[in-house]
Amino acid sequence: MSLPLLLSFIGLCVLLSITPGPDSFLVLRFSMSGPRPAIAAAMGSALGGIVWAVVVAAGVAALLEQSATAYRALKVIGGLYLVYLGVRALLAHRRGKASAAVESDAPGARAKGDSVRSAFAAGLLSCMFNPKVGLFYLAVLPQFLTEVTFANTLTLGAIESAIAAIEMVLLAMAASRAVALLKRPKVRDRLEQASAAILAALGIGTATSAA
Repeated sequence: MSLPLLLSFIGLCVLLSITPGPDSFLVLRFSMSGPRPAIAAAMGSALGGIVWAVVVAAGVAALLEQSATAYRALKVIGGLYLVYLGVRALLAHRRGKASAAVESDAPGARAKGDSVRSAFAAGLLSCMFNPKVGLFYLAVLPQFLTEVTFANTLTLGAIESAIAAIEMVLLAMAASRAVALLKRPKVRDRLEQASAAILAALGIGTATSAA
């Protein structure tokens, strides 16, 4: 790959990384629990991108482009998973409010259900169940390659995932810091409810669009 093509690809990845999507909202959701879960969700999503890069490099993603049924099935699964995350977040929020009414509001108590491991898994699965990521790699990566090989395709996929990871980690840190500055419980309650509702809405939209 020539240097101008590489720089063009990096510029495209930077522009795409700042465009809000399901992964960004997922990171924002986990930022309500602190920087570590948010960063874990970001890293999980980035790893999901690398998984898609491997799939595309192996040529398997071409099946999604050719099979409408496989594409719709994966899209429905991904949408339902986002709905699950949104509903789980809302239920966890309600449980947190119920326990807070009985116990003192200890630091981190409300984020009990948002462990680093679960946040990482959520980011990974959300990206892996998003067929648009695979189709993006399949359609775009060859345009920046003078020779389409497994190694070259995987390299570009890794670059895109790294750029997305950096953007989402910065988003996670900024959002977590902003949340920490919000001392009023009602404001934080509204933010948690809104982020969970957005995830559920994105999931419903993704699943229904498959029809």
